[in-house]
Amino acid sequence: MEQISVRKVAHVILMARETRRGEGEMRGLIEHMTEEEQAALVAIMWIGRDAFDAGEWDEAYGTALTEASTPTADYLIGTPHLADHLESGLEALGYDVQDEEDELLRRGA
Repeated sequence: MEQISVRKVAHVILMARETRRGEGEMRGLIEHMTEEEQAALVAIMWIGRDAFDAGEWDEAYGTALTEASTPTADYLIGTPHLADHLESGLEALGYDVQDEEDELLRRGA
């Protein structure tokens, strides 16, 4: 999963959980990501909601990269339980997001 850092995913997770920040800040973060980072974020979410297995990373990422038909920020913001799916996806891929989330919270991200 070299396309996106766990820290960036953790940042999106925190924003998705904090409704008082609104969607504008999260939209800005996602829109400023590269196309590869956006596709990786979608693939992680798909793995987290069991559309793909963790072992199907390449397929999930490739599908997200080639079949994007809606702006990624719109798609993700409209996804129910986004934070939970991203967290589950990272866990399925063998990443512990808790330390990154804690560090971001300490820094006030």
